[in-house]
Amino acid sequence: MAIRLDRVSKAFGSFRVLDDVSLRIPRGRATVVLGRSGTGKSVTLRHIVGLLQPDAGRVFVDDVEITALSPSALAEVRQRIGFLFQNAALFDSITVAENVAFPMRRHTTLSDGEVRARALEKLAAVGLARAAESMPGALSGGMRKRAGLARAMALDPAILLVDEPSAGLDPVTSEEIDDLLVALKHQRGTTLVVVTHNIPSARRIADTMVFLHEGRVLASGTAADLERCEHELVRKFMQSEAGG
Repeated sequence: MAIRLDRVSKAFGSFRVLDDVSLRIPRGRATVVLGRSGTGKSVTLRHIVGLLQPDAGRVFVDDVEITALSPSALAEVRQRIGFLFQNAALFDSITVAENVAFPMRRHTTLSDGEVRARALEKLAAVGLARAAESMPGALSGGMRKRAGLARAMALDPAILLVDEPSAGLDPVTSEEIDDLLVALKHQRGTTLVVVTHNIPSARRIADTMVFLHEGRVLASGTAADLERCEHELVRKFMQSEAGG
């Protein structure tokens, strides 16, 4: 397994966001985490990359328990994980190309020329070669998302975590982002974990779907499995155009 959560719980004050959640995410596959707003989807991603520590339970990446690692050891594991945040989280004070170059400058010994060449290569892969010298503030929402994806892939991570790839995007741009994610899985064998409430997007991306509700896993399986689920909420969610 690329990722494993064993009975993970997390609360913020009196509000329990995750409640005894267990997940198994296989290598080279796309797992989409569904659910209504506030059900712990993004919190799950942040546990996988070690941005949050569980109150109870354990998190494993490539069979290494990251909840027990020192900060330096956790930093090494994170180099194998790309994270595309919902808002792309670009640095507004540097160019798009320098945003993509940032992880390489921080975590590799590549020369400036090599970093620059790889940054341009990643931007070309997401259709942004001509925006390399633009500032993030000049980009549309879809272009910012593409730039964030290029940066997330800068170190060629084996695992890519994506938080709401279609948020704020028109249907055509959303489908283009989905196609880029699916291409990464097929061409590079990237393990994808995608959080969304957008059902058309989920159907395009997912090999497996996991439905979270009130901090617990309510259902998991293929899209067809969730459509036949005994829980009415899951079936209604799968029949919707946008989710909850």
